[in-house]
Amino acid sequence: MMPENPIAAVMGSGWTASWPSASLAAIWLAWLLSWLIGAFFSGRTEKHVRAWDARGFHIPIVIGAILLMPWTASALAERPLWRVGTSGIYVLAVLTAAGCLFTWWARLHLGRFWSNAITRKEGHRVVDTGPYGLVRHPIYTGLIGALIATGIAGGTATALLGVASIAFGFWQKARMEEGFLTNELGADAYGLYCRRVPMLVPFLPQG
Repeated sequence: MMPENPIAAVMGSGWTASWPSASLAAIWLAWLLSWLIGAFFSGRTEKHVRAWDARGFHIPIVIGAILLMPWTASALAERPLWRVGTSGIYVLAVLTAAGCLFTWWARLHLGRFWSNAITRKEGHRVVDTGPYGLVRHPIYTGLIGALIATGIAGGTATALLGVASIAFGFWQKARMEEGFLTNELGADAYGLYCRRVPMLVPFLPQG
């Protein structure tokens, strides 16, 4: 028997059966596919953080992704804490897309220095222009912003916990990445950059 509300059945109880809801899934799918394709255009890695050492940020990101999935709320028969309505989801879809586009601006600006892991690429240097002049980790900033908008659209407690867990994981990764790059690129170069530009929140005064 077909569900009365097929989109809601797929997306979960926190989502309305409207095109804006489906557009959120389309935005994330397009971002993920393009991001995977872009992984082929990266420079040669000279050094990287061991996979075991990266578990401190991988675990909260994976847990958060599971919690954020609408199927988790559906499996728990969780009711949304609020409903933003069709207009609200349109706005949140635009904010989600803006966050994803911000990550791509950062990735294209970083060029062949980009890597999904914490690495030092061949010829690696401090990049402090474009989005990297606003925050030190614009890819994480864009993703966190996009995830917050998506979590608000879902409106469930598990979605919001998922966003918080992923944001914590990115913060942990940013801290580890900065320690690694300070050692590899030098405290005079990367350390000065850290003192001048905020980590994740643009325009945040530095101490």
